[in-house]
Amino acid sequence: MATVVDLITYPVKGCAGTSVDSTHLTPAGLAHDRSFMVVSVDGVYRTQRRDPRLALVRPTVSADGSRLTLASAQPESGHGALHLDVTTSAPRRDVDLFGATYRGIDQGDEAAAWLTDLLGTPSRLVRVPPEHDRKTDGLTPGTSGYADSSAVHVLSRDSLAHLHTRMAEHGAPPLAMDRFRPNIVIDSLPEGCQGEDWGAEPHAEDRIRRATIGAAELGYTKLAVRCAVTLVDQKAGARGGPEPLRTLAGYRRFSAGGVVFGAKFAVVRPGKLSVGDEVAVEEWGDAET
Repeated sequence: MATVVDLITYPVKGCAGTSVDSTHLTPAGLAHDRSFMVVSVDGVYRTQRRDPRLALVRPTVSADGSRLTLASAQPESGHGALHLDVTTSAPRRDVDLFGATYRGIDQGDEAAAWLTDLLGTPSRLVRVPPEHDRKTDGLTPGTSGYADSSAVHVLSRDSLAHLHTRMAEHGAPPLAMDRFRPNIVIDSLPEGCQGEDWGAEPHAEDRIRRATIGAAELGYTKLAVRCAVTLVDQKAGARGGPEPLRTLAGYRRFSAGGVVFGAKFAVVRPGKLSVGDEVAVEEWGDAET
């Protein structure tokens, strides 16, 4: 059986992720995933597409979500860690995410000043309100916080290894898994054959329609269309060269537009997830590509 080898939650949208040994999968994804978002003073979301320095922000959140710490990946630059008491009772404000209007709870001037200084552009920090009721689309409907779309992004090591093989044909070096910002990384997937005929294949996650992991169940929503965030070196907080989009464009073009790598899922049944959990595929389908 394939197993989970990494679980990553991203408390602040666009900022660095935190690997955990175990976590609870909520209806909106891994606990605290994308529950905060950096916005402009006008409330428009910030992502690494335009603000790659977001990758330098290392957020951690307490288990109960009441405390948030913002640290810099480059503390020598003078950005010390900021510890915040999270508020869920402050007035709500409108925030813009891909042109859609949602609500956010501003986390105060101290967080705004810290982020503004590090990013070099006026910014605020907002949190998803408890009454947040966002519906996500795709084959399996669901909900999420401030994620781009569906609650959970799944990627396999086999898919990344295959991409590296293709990139090597151009003389390009391999990239870290964090370029793709997955939530659940799995070691390999069976081909979906019956009986004892099992094996590994790249992009098999594209064909999962239902899967049980630990105590939780996921339902496929859509393929993950990749953007300029994959060009950002997550350690440096700066855009690099043309990879991986150059190579993906050669073999992973999506019929609906763009290039795809990894798959998105909605949460069908919440539950505990742990590194080492088996991935039991209950239903397979045809890849959309």
